[in-house]
Amino acid sequence: MTDALVFSIYVFILATFVGIEVISKVPPLLHTPLMSGSNAISGITLVGSLIAAGEGHGELSVYLGMAAVILATINVVGGFLVTDRMLEMFKQDKSPKPEETRRGN
Repeated sequence: MTDALVFSIYVFILATFVGIEVISKVPPLLHTPLMSGSNAISGITLVGSLIAAGEGHGELSVYLGMAAVILATINVVGGFLVTDRMLEMFKQDKSPKPEETRRGN
């Protein structure tokens, strides 16, 4: 194993543990707005994974890049769907309400 590969695995494992710790400390009320903001980061991940898959440095690189493209796409689309559902909760109902009729007073 090369030193670069060992260092990359070390950074990946460290980032995984830090990510789990950070996400587990977020209160549920803030989770959806933060997820909305993280869609931009996922978009950057998607661009990076497209580059990794397209470079073609080796068969493993192409397969890992393709898996990263699929997972990042799922993350971006899912994040936008959840954000859209959240924003729907804050929209006011614009349908006209039937007027109540009063009979003789």
